[in-house]
Amino acid sequence: MNTTSRKIQLMDTTLRDGEQTQGVSYAPEEKVNLAKALLQQLRVDRIEVASARVSQGEMEAVASMNQWAQAHDLSDRIEVLGFVDHTLSVDWILQTGGQVINLLTKGSEKHCREQLGKTLDQHLSEILRTVDYALMKGLKVNAYLEDWSNGYRDSRDYVYEMMDRLKDCGIDHFMLPDTLGVMSPEDVFDSLTDMTSRYPEQQFDFHPHNDYGLATANVMAAVRAGVSAVHCTVNCLGERAGNASLAEIAVVLNDKMGMELSIDESYIVQLSTMVESFSGKRVPANAPIVGADVFTQTAGIHADGDHKGGLYETRLSPERFSRTRSYALGKMSGKASLMKNLEALGLSLSEENQKKVLARIVKLGDSKAQITTDDLPFIIAEVLESKNYHHIKLLGCSVTSSFNLTSTATISVDVDGEELQGVGSGNGGFDAFIAAINDVMAPKNYKLPELLDYEIRIPRGGHTSALTECVITWDCDDQEIKTRGVHSNQVFAGILASLRIINLQLHERSSPDAVLSVHGASESQM
Repeated sequence: MNTTSRKIQLMDTTLRDGEQTQGVSYAPEEKVNLAKALLQQLRVDRIEVASARVSQGEMEAVASMNQWAQAHDLSDRIEVLGFVDHTLSVDWILQTGGQVINLLTKGSEKHCREQLGKTLDQHLSEILRTVDYALMKGLKVNAYLEDWSNGYRDSRDYVYEMMDRLKDCGIDHFMLPDTLGVMSPEDVFDSLTDMTSRYPEQQFDFHPHNDYGLATANVMAAVRAGVSAVHCTVNCLGERAGNASLAEIAVVLNDKMGMELSIDESYIVQLSTMVESFSGKRVPANAPIVGADVFTQTAGIHADGDHKGGLYETRLSPERFSRTRSYALGKMSGKASLMKNLEALGLSLSEENQKKVLARIVKLGDSKAQITTDDLPFIIAEVLESKNYHHIKLLGCSVTSSFNLTSTATISVDVDGEELQGVGSGNGGFDAFIAAINDVMAPKNYKLPELLDYEIRIPRGGHTSALTECVITWDCDDQEIKTRGVHSNQVFAGILASLRIINLQLHERSSPDAVLSVHGASESQM
């Protein structure tokens, strides 16, 4: 077992094997930009960019990549999959200016016999002829032993004979694929230990697939067994369950095995985002390293531990990948979660106001799974600018809106301890609510003031899931008063803002000496 720290090459095949993901097809310009980023920014050792003889567009893309690589002295790091077809694949690669062919051979007797309909001798004869031609034309040759994992399991003698006949013919890397992702880490270690010890002069690559979710573990086993290079894709793209994730194996080989890698970790997330955009395949929020949520602490106890001493921080820090740690706000938030987010915004609140804001966050969390730092200013403004008058409380509300049909609202409210219900209809959900609330409050000799302005907004740069802030300007006896409501649903944000003006006016009516103060053109009791 070889556990000594050493250099391990990463060969990224996002542009070839990754493009075999269902529904993924890169435009030529996208391939060129990804190749540049992989080699120049992320600095992977090698990239496999295409299969020979696929299409004219593919040829043009490969030619553009090779032209760029030649200008940057990177030509030998761009590889193309070729076939055992004597001159055809080699000539195709030469036309693109390429320098490396990855020759696809049959690494299992079953594939050779049933797919090719040939004996091993016949197949080897054609392989050697293609290799000789490629070398004569100046190409570097690597060889895939396709379905090697099953081939080694079913007939080691077949694999050994292949290697015995090919090991001295000029092939640089022998690339051993677990084509169908069937191996366990124990299988990988045992079989590759055998291969590396039996053929110590050869360079072996391991090419895993993730069908059992074992690709990263299998890479670790392969490195322990002595391989010199491992294959991967960005965002785990590839057929079926995909290949090994570049982000995962880069970090694991570094942190868990102490291996030397060439890549610049700070660009991993940038490459992931680029591939996500070009491929159209979304990265799960919980994907290690690159997922949106993996450096977010949700539980308040975790935020508290980090605040007091980094108790929940590990070597896997977000700063390594040009990211930052965040602390989710929601129903499981604690004081430390709020404080971490206030620090990020450069804000400070008194102990009392922190409790008020936190209580509002927890309540909002029941209707919205996660509240972002961008949402926080809305919540603070709503809480701090409001008086806690509770003359009217919304107990229940159902709003129904349909295209080209009248909207309806059914509400239940508590007015000074008395439960009342009302129904209204109108031109939209908010209009229907206004009709319903006026119906409920009519016996109380109250009607909402005239609405002068109605503003809806989300945080700058926010997403459709952001909290909504509604600010309504009311005409209260020629005095303009603004009230604010915050909710994940914009209609309910407007409803909350309306309830605030009712509470303000009912409070004023119950306290003759109370006067609504004005801050500029706004009412500070929002």
